[in-house]
Amino acid sequence: MPIERLHGTCIAIETDQGPLGALLRAAPGGGKSDLAFRLINKGAKLVADDQVELSNENGIVMARPPENLKGSLEVRGFGVAAVPHVERAPIALVVDLVAADEVERLPPDRTVTLAGQAVPVISLAAFEASAEDKVLLALRARASAMPPAPSAMTRGDQAAADEGAVKVVLVTGLSGAGRTTALKALEDQGYDVIDNLPLRLVNPVIRQTPEVQPLAVGVDSRNRDFSLAGLARTIEELRADDRVALRLVFLEADEETLQRRFTETRRRHPMAEGRPLRDGLAAERNLMEPVRAKADVVLDTSLMTARDFAQKLTGVLDIDVSEAMTIFVTSFSFRRGIPREADMVFDVRFLRNPHYEPELRNLTGLDAEVADFVAADPGYPSFFEHLTGLIEPLLPRYQAEGKSYLTIAFGCTGGQHRSVTLTERLARWLESKDWPCTVGHRDLPADA
Repeated sequence: MPIERLHGTCIAIETDQGPLGALLRAAPGGGKSDLAFRLINKGAKLVADDQVELSNENGIVMARPPENLKGSLEVRGFGVAAVPHVERAPIALVVDLVAADEVERLPPDRTVTLAGQAVPVISLAAFEASAEDKVLLALRARASAMPPAPSAMTRGDQAAADEGAVKVVLVTGLSGAGRTTALKALEDQGYDVIDNLPLRLVNPVIRQTPEVQPLAVGVDSRNRDFSLAGLARTIEELRADDRVALRLVFLEADEETLQRRFTETRRRHPMAEGRPLRDGLAAERNLMEPVRAKADVVLDTSLMTARDFAQKLTGVLDIDVSEAMTIFVTSFSFRRGIPREADMVFDVRFLRNPHYEPELRNLTGLDAEVADFVAADPGYPSFFEHLTGLIEPLLPRYQAEGKSYLTIAFGCTGGQHRSVTLTERLARWLESKDWPCTVGHRDLPADA
């Protein structure tokens, strides 16, 4: 199909219709990259900076980056930075960046022709404080009018594509984030496991694996002959191979946790040779960010026990694309922070606290006495009714979007009583509705 290349910057956001792109146009120095940088900091992803390739795919204008510019954004005053990006996105909106006095208060509807298709246009001042919010608002307003991208696979299509292919989990991420634990958990699930394999051998080994035997491969900056370009090439080659059904898992943890793990084990960080550990951690995080952006699953292991981590990982990866979405419900303590992987978080500290009842203080929400006490709160029945009323219609929508794993978290002060009670109660309700469900209690003592 004909490719049209033009000067501009393209970002994309995730919507119910999949990734949806906005093309930013301006004269050189007009603020395209700066606005894109601010949008990325609000959750958008880069498609292409400075040069964008457009094509018409069944009436949809599709944007891609030139091969040599993938994942790179020019940040004035800093240089070229690697940022979260997507390989392609349909263009739903064109944003012309103009001087503030040229922005109309109530502009008429306008379109521009790109790759033979009419695309809506708005004009904004690039450096206005609300510019990025206006772009996001306009993109979301356009989402409902956009058909699904022609390349988007349904869950059934993906299952058919994966049928007969060798199942491969490529585990990567930050050193110290749990790669060894992940591989052991996968080995327990029947995967053949390979770790510390030189990158140049990853593809040949995978292609020799029998289709009936799933394979887990560990790769990070400690691998011999490791390079970012080599890993990116390996991932792209595997995803392009019809004989391989690849899932890319990226493991991370916060800096404090990684520092503690390396200090406790007295291991040497691979990128901290001759410099402080903190510098090595920062260097690796920056190096691996483009890989993180390509991941199918990102898990933050900062506050996970080995047991919880194994449960969460195997819960994600044991889901066949043709099966129902699995839901993970967990309790937590606000004192230790909100679980980063949570899709929904509910604060239940408004309920009466069993901690202040001497006979309940040393019990947990797993005990009937505590569960009964929480359920007796006058606000509890109404809350649970509204909670299930909110969640029930959302679950099939998440599944239809292609989400295979959903995490719901309940938090209270100590993570022992109210949050545990609600977690157990919601899990029973989900099971009564035939939703596959697993339960975790992040901050509950192991012997509780």
